[in-house]
Amino acid sequence: MNRFLASVIGFAALSLTAMSLHAQDLVFKSKSDHATLVELFSSEGCSSCPPAEAWVSNLKTSPGLWTEIFPVAFHVDYWDGLGWPDRFAKSVYTERQRNYAAQLGQDSVYTPEFVVSGHEWRGWFHGDRSPSAETRTSGELTLLAVNGGTKVSATYTPNASSITQVYTLNVALLGVNIVSDVRSGENGGRQLTHDFVVLDFASKPMTDGPRFQSGPIDLKPSTNDSPGAIVAWVSAPNGEIVQMTGGWLKAGTNQVSLR
Repeated sequence: MNRFLASVIGFAALSLTAMSLHAQDLVFKSKSDHATLVELFSSEGCSSCPPAEAWVSNLKTSPGLWTEIFPVAFHVDYWDGLGWPDRFAKSVYTERQRNYAAQLGQDSVYTPEFVVSGHEWRGWFHGDRSPSAETRTSGELTLLAVNGGTKVSATYTPNASSITQVYTLNVALLGVNIVSDVRSGENGGRQLTHDFVVLDFASKPMTDGPRFQSGPIDLKPSTNDSPGAIVAWVSAPNGEIVQMTGGWLKAGTNQVSLR
């Protein structure tokens, strides 16, 4: 009986998407042939952004979270000089949005903007409940997150037909349930709640196919907020997203961090 119980427990542990190795070490594995990366470009200085952030926050209860849908919220810095410096904003996130604009033929950048699996999505402005765009993902992506997600590495094994590609690993460290008291600017006097807000982001080439590896990546939150989740995705040279994974970094993600 003891051997049987041990076998059952061992099988159950291996079947989890995120498996504890040590106290703060987690492994995330892709598990869906169809998944959607939702990128929101936002700012605490933009009065139109809180409703978009609220929509993203609702994804916390989506049954497809971390299997079919992976949300990240990049805060841009071009609002910072208009009354309120956003502590989450970085120029590299603005550059990411501008690169999308150039790639997608947009005349300008704006907030809030949704980019879904690499394509501009305006459905939110028309009341659509969820993006219809889907990425057909392939191969297996495994992400190892050490020390609460501040050090990561990954391997990606593509389908046999695509082993000659060159791939890039993208990793976003996310804050969840963070509340800000905004004292000036368009949202002055408001208390804003942020979920899936990017605290740090890194991209790194993956080498040594056909089992591609990223090597170690160090991530550091740009604020004093504790990271609550992590998302990683692999992109091809043309920008196509080929696989993604991620999830919660720790228990207690419903706790609010007030700054």
